[in-house]
Amino acid sequence: MVETAAPSNNNSSSIDHGRPSRGGWNAAIFIIFVEMAERFAFYGLSGNLVSYLTNVLGETTPAAAKNVNNWVGVSFVFPLLGAYIADSYLGRFKTVIFSSIIYFLGMVLLTLSVSVVPVHSRKWVFFMALYILAIGEGGHKPSVQTFAADQFDEDSPQERMAKNSFFNWWYLGLITGAVSAILVVIYLQDNVGWTVGFGILAAAIAVAFGIFLLGIRKYKKQGPLGSPFTAVAQVLVAAIRKRQVDETRNGKGVFYVNKSMHGDIILETQTRVLARTKHFRFLDKAMIIDEIDASSNTRNPWRLCSLNQVEEIKLVLGLIPIWLTSLYFNLAQAQSSTFFTKQGSTMVRSLGPHFIIPPASLQCISGFVIMIFIPVYDRLLVPLLRQFTGKPTGITMLQRIGIGLFLSSLTMLVAALIESKRVKIASDYNLLDNPKAILPIRVWWLLPQYILLGFVDALSIVGLQHLCYDQMPEAMRSLGAAFYISNAGVANFISSALISIVESASKKKWLGNNLNRSHLDYYYFLLAGLGFLNLAVYVVVAKRYVYKKS
Repeated sequence: MVETAAPSNNNSSSIDHGRPSRGGWNAAIFIIFVEMAERFAFYGLSGNLVSYLTNVLGETTPAAAKNVNNWVGVSFVFPLLGAYIADSYLGRFKTVIFSSIIYFLGMVLLTLSVSVVPVHSRKWVFFMALYILAIGEGGHKPSVQTFAADQFDEDSPQERMAKNSFFNWWYLGLITGAVSAILVVIYLQDNVGWTVGFGILAAAIAVAFGIFLLGIRKYKKQGPLGSPFTAVAQVLVAAIRKRQVDETRNGKGVFYVNKSMHGDIILETQTRVLARTKHFRFLDKAMIIDEIDASSNTRNPWRLCSLNQVEEIKLVLGLIPIWLTSLYFNLAQAQSSTFFTKQGSTMVRSLGPHFIIPPASLQCISGFVIMIFIPVYDRLLVPLLRQFTGKPTGITMLQRIGIGLFLSSLTMLVAALIESKRVKIASDYNLLDNPKAILPIRVWWLLPQYILLGFVDALSIVGLQHLCYDQMPEAMRSLGAAFYISNAGVANFISSALISIVESASKKKWLGNNLNRSHLDYYYFLLAGLGFLNLAVYVVVAKRYVYKKS
């Protein structure tokens, strides 16, 4: 029988437990500041990027929307690479340091591109700066969130409860940074200048990075945990190699966990052992001890894997259908910084005799909803729901995501109806052929779709964020954060592809440079239909999902 086990990825790290005072909220608050600044910079740029591309660089509305979607997509997919580097080589703390420096340098170059760079070179320098920012985003996003959550000890019931609450307050901090940018920075970009607007974003990153370094003695730091992809590959290879092996030997199943025997399972010496589950049963072959394994003095990790290894891979595979069906709420969210903004630019935005609301600033409405709803949800609704459900989070993470998916579909339906009204008014006042005209309809008609998107963010995005952290194996938690973040990136790529498909299929009648002549409402109706169809698939997938069990 095999008795010696190679250490699993979960045990390959050197953990700095530090002093008793390290970690917890005293440490997490410093990390929240650096993430707030990053969100301040990101939304200060992305929230008004479509306006810069159309008004300054002269791109058409569909082309600008696709460029915004592509850049956001890359920014949110790069974290998959950043998470791999953090988990395998640098550790989360060092990755936050290096990526913050890259992000700051990209923001400085962006500021220079709209000021001192010659006009003929401005466009390519601007786009180069954008994608340097995307590289910085790739390392920063998965590492900083996971590093902050790591400050709470899962073995302490009190700190585990604090961690459940942490994801709500973490997202509230992000939205505070985003709303501040949308209210202040976008106004400065539209009314003072792009140099000032982008310069403030660079300064905010520098200040927040300094605050982050002030808390360096308070952090619990964890070194690299080894490549998560190696563990995945080992389980898959071992399962394939033993695909013909029967699960029972001498009438009794023998499965490898680690070291000491107990019944028909060799027990693991780790403090937390995952329970064996019945889904993805083909992977169980990887932990069957056959004649070759039993006769060997050492374990070959490419033909015999532990119970924990196998169950960890099952956790990852189980999240994939949830991730795929969750793409829709980020697809709906992608419209807010592109077509929603262009809609608002055609409507009456005056607030008093002297103030005009920048169209991109309307996105702060969603932020205000989140800032109000999350404290109410965390302090009132969760304790109330907990009394009925007995669950620490009030409702399950999957239920939270599902409610958000329903609201995102409803958002697109409401947006379609409001856009139909806007186009009708353009027709009634003979303004269909005047795309730059301000229509006699108040911008407040867009409030319902922005408000609904706020609830979508607070429910689905926070729910998916929590799910991808909580259900991922410990050694893959940076990857779990990247997995959640990449959802928005892929959704933006899908949005960009949909725009191209709809443009081509409708011969630019649905999505054209003149919104008054276009049928943006048809596009929104299409998205709403896809959303309700996706919701039905999600319900089926969610019912089959198996949560992590220890």
